[in-house]
Amino acid sequence: MADGRVRRGRGGGAARRAERTAVRMEAAKYIERRVPNLEILDEEALQIIESNAEGILEEIGVVFAENPAALDRWRDAGAEVVGDRVRLPKGLAGELCSLAPSSYVQHARNPERNVEIGGDNLVLAPVYGPPFVRDAAGGRRYATIEDFRNFVRLGYVSKWLHHSGGTVCEPTDVPVNVRHLDMLHAHMTLSDKPFMGSVTEPHRAQDSVEMCEILFGKEFVSKNTVMTSLINVNSPLTFDNTMMGAMEVYAAANQASILSPFIVGGAMSPVSVAGTLTQVTAEVLAGVAYSQLVRKGAPVIAGTFVASIDMNSGAPTFGTPEAAQVTLGMGQIVRRMNLPYRSAGAFCGSKLPDAQAAYESANSLNVGLLSGVNFMLHAAGWLEGGLVASFEKFVMDVDQLGILHKLAEGIDVSENGQGMDAMREVGPGGHYLGCAHTQANFQTAFWRSDLLDYKPFETWAEEGGRDTQALAAERVATLLAHYEQPAIDPGIAEGLEAFVAKRRASAPEAFS
Repeated sequence: MADGRVRRGRGGGAARRAERTAVRMEAAKYIERRVPNLEILDEEALQIIESNAEGILEEIGVVFAENPAALDRWRDAGAEVVGDRVRLPKGLAGELCSLAPSSYVQHARNPERNVEIGGDNLVLAPVYGPPFVRDAAGGRRYATIEDFRNFVRLGYVSKWLHHSGGTVCEPTDVPVNVRHLDMLHAHMTLSDKPFMGSVTEPHRAQDSVEMCEILFGKEFVSKNTVMTSLINVNSPLTFDNTMMGAMEVYAAANQASILSPFIVGGAMSPVSVAGTLTQVTAEVLAGVAYSQLVRKGAPVIAGTFVASIDMNSGAPTFGTPEAAQVTLGMGQIVRRMNLPYRSAGAFCGSKLPDAQAAYESANSLNVGLLSGVNFMLHAAGWLEGGLVASFEKFVMDVDQLGILHKLAEGIDVSENGQGMDAMREVGPGGHYLGCAHTQANFQTAFWRSDLLDYKPFETWAEEGGRDTQALAAERVATLLAHYEQPAIDPGIAEGLEAFVAKRRASAPEAFS
């Protein structure tokens, strides 16, 4: 009623603008694509890359560093192990990869927020890992735990994000050895969307599992996947014991891992697109296969993070055509493996949420949709090559994620979508503004931004001539001011707090 009275009292244009910019606690379902994937590799190219990847595993091999248990598992599976080098006979990796599920459900504490990862679905999650944050008021600075909590709050109230993510920023004011506890606690209590666990040490992964057992119940966790966590390959062709140790914990507990080579082309892989695709395929095959040696049927996502390199400065570059080609090509290869696919994001190398950031991020986001990505990490907030999580960029990116939802719907060719009644009503020389079809569809006919400015110049100038960053700063403040914490069972909340306090008390603070 109150909302209705406001609309009647303010007049048409102002009321519509207020309605568009109002905070609505909505959460869109994960994207279910109704559009085809873009395939850029023909069958011959795919076979060449796959054959070369098998050749790498057989001839060159991969390293499992400082991990005797992994070497034993490979030896028992029929691989040749010399020192820490593992060489796989052709066919072994593919056979093991076939044991992993083609899709899985990640449960959230609010069942309405559950996501299905795989198939034609796309799940969007925020930026991961930056040690710095940036906002319009404070500039660039080291991230704090309160910054982290505010990003979790923003992710919770952002309609187009389906997932709370993981290390949305690195809270440097909390000791390294216990900060995973505070981060997980924030995801579990400040949001009810699905989230990621810690991977920086195997025992931190185990803490993540045990906290989930408090949140969901031990029996539920034993039978369901409640975490999807990021395991990076130390490219080229090296699997370190920290990341593999975390994956071993998650696989054994039936929790999902994203097995993802971290590639800067020209530094961590060949400069050629086909060469990079070959190396990434080999690393994915080996990593996914290893997860199945730990536990047959453990859920895993085949991923790739790809950037190219500026040959003048050595800095990584984003939104480039070569990165797009790798993302698209890898999508085809992963689909042939019948696995969920992780790649793309709102990547950029810009220091500010400016035109460079927008161009580069848009290039990467759109390619992600077209390549068939199932889980997109870094979909909002990425700045400065991943060194910075930006509050303004976060809401700018989230706004654009609404476009991905719209594009993925495809074209409506129902009777209403065909619009024949409208054309019959209007006829030659008329206009459609007042016709019945327009009146019936005007609220949903076109995607509408919650952020961007489309006002006449005079109105825009009178309101201060604000650019997109200024509008985004205002929206961040509005969203955080309207945030309401989702309810949680008091007993579960107490259990989580007690677990965190106990772990903190048993671990002397360490900031390195």
